[in-house]
Amino acid sequence: MQRAARAEFWEKTIGKLPLDYLPPDPRTRQIHDNEKWRGYDVVLDVHPNVFAWGVLLVPKDLKPGERRPVVVCQHGLEGVPEDTITEDQTTQAWKYYKGFAAKLADQGFIVYAPHNPYRGQDKFRTLQRKANPLGLSLFSFIIAQHDVTTRWLASLPFVDPERIGFYGLSYGGKTAMRVPAVLDRYCLSICSGDFNEWVLKCVSDIHPSGYLFSPEYEIWEWDLGHTFNYAEMALLIAPRPFMVERGHEDGVGLDEHVGYEFAKVLRGYTKLGVPERAQIEWFDGPHTIHGEGTYRFLHQWLRWPER
Repeated sequence: MQRAARAEFWEKTIGKLPLDYLPPDPRTRQIHDNEKWRGYDVVLDVHPNVFAWGVLLVPKDLKPGERRPVVVCQHGLEGVPEDTITEDQTTQAWKYYKGFAAKLADQGFIVYAPHNPYRGQDKFRTLQRKANPLGLSLFSFIIAQHDVTTRWLASLPFVDPERIGFYGLSYGGKTAMRVPAVLDRYCLSICSGDFNEWVLKCVSDIHPSGYLFSPEYEIWEWDLGHTFNYAEMALLIAPRPFMVERGHEDGVGLDEHVGYEFAKVLRGYTKLGVPERAQIEWFDGPHTIHGEGTYRFLHQWLRWPER
């Protein structure tokens, strides 16, 4: 049943691109040399005129023949990979991301920070609207990019292909709900600053942070309200570990709505006999990476010791 639901979500709601990808033909260049890790720009081919780009952080203490877990750290709206990496506390990026990609690399994880093409204001929103009449959406391309990227990551000799996790904030949290729902190469997913009672947020004219009053006019997805709210998306990820990171002062939603929707997720995981794999951390803060319970979650389920 889950397989059929996953296919419906990918093919009918999101829109599925052909899987006849080009050879990835990776192009890399070193751009960081940190005390504990090196960083590399990476470009991969996906389809003609479609490519994937990101930054790979590789710990310097890798031993010959060792395979480590990977955390894919996803930026939000109008972001770039470097936003998740920078540790310059004077930047706007630090306010939201707290350098979580760099911190996880400091802990010894291999980290990959991909670029998702929700950047350029109306430029990417125009692409979304052009894709819609073709039965596609922005996430049709994002899923294809992540499909190629995770295949490439899994092929690296120092990566454990069974331990590739996903952690995204804001629009990266939207990605955390949609991409791992269809790509089971991700062994877990963390949604930060986005998990919601999604249908209400999309259609209500009294919701204080509803999309009817937002400039994000690209946000609606085909028939989503009739098919997949966030609980249903999370249960497409199940029984893989799934976590929500929620700040009480995060204006993207209300605690009551988030709690209501997560209760359905926990019930589903409980019915599957794995309630410990569905977690939520509430913290007293705004729309940002908190990086406490989520880091423990990553260490636990990616089986990597804390340092």
